[in-house]
Amino acid sequence: MANKSIAKVFIDDTTGSLLDNLYRLGRGQSGNKKEAEKVVKNIIKIVIKIGILYRNDQFNQEELWTAEQFKHKFHSTAMAIISFFEVEFSYDRNFLLQALNECRALLKNLVSRHLTEKSINRIEHVFNFFANPTFLDDVFSRDSNHKELLSKIVSDMHKLMEDGSL
Repeated sequence: MANKSIAKVFIDDTTGSLLDNLYRLGRGQSGNKKEAEKVVKNIIKIVIKIGILYRNDQFNQEELWTAEQFKHKFHSTAMAIISFFEVEFSYDRNFLLQALNECRALLKNLVSRHLTEKSINRIEHVFNFFANPTFLDDVFSRDSNHKELLSKIVSDMHKLMEDGSL
């Protein structure tokens, strides 16, 4: 996929690995290569657009405050995902769904003044994919077929958190 090789020029190895593993998880869970590709492409597009808006000082004070709230909520959600993987019997679907939905709302609030409906729909698509209760239950179940892949994702998340990139 040409877009994948182009994207890798602009992102670090750990982020590339995380996106690759999220793609594999999405493909493995949904059984749909195109759907998994679309989710990862939408993640990349959203992140790039937000980065451009931020670098060009397009956010007002209220939006910057929302961005900080999102950053904090996303970080705590990532920590919960890591914990759910590392600590047996700690997975809490309702907690994770609520956290993901709060992240979704904050992100949409942050960009609603700047991005088109199509971009907002990309955000919805990504969060709908990952905040699917069946998906979450399957990924975090004790006998999940995705344990090895989730281990790689968690490892990448640890590295990105240590670097301050996540």
